[in-house]
Amino acid sequence: MKAFPPVEMTLPWLRADGPPVTKRLLFTRLDGAGAVRRTDFNDRAWKPALVAAGVIPAPKPGERHQAAREHGMHALRHFYASVLLDAGKNVKALSNYLGHSDPGFTLRVYTHLMPSSDARARNAIDSLYQTVT
Repeated sequence: MKAFPPVEMTLPWLRADGPPVTKRLLFTRLDGAGAVRRTDFNDRAWKPALVAAGVIPAPKPGERHQAAREHGMHALRHFYASVLLDAGKNVKALSNYLGHSDPGFTLRVYTHLMPSSDARARNAIDSLYQTVT
């Protein structure tokens, strides 16, 4: 941060026509035109890494990478959520980690990633009775 201090930038807040808000940004676009966008990282770092690993094909000269949500950084977010849910992490904590203000939203978005809890419920009851006898 000493070599590359944060830059003050005024940008619209919440939406393109939102009220201007000034923040100190540590990372800005290479052209200095604003904050780094998710698409910048996807296009310049993430997708070239997927191409290098042989996961996705390289775009044709002059074309952009294929626009597939499962190839973007968003896939890592789902992976992260699915690993924590599978490990039995509390949905309220996961919601906080993901930056959601409502755990109900997290449940609605990620419920499909939750493993069946039937076996876990049976094991909990079984272990309760095993300690009683």
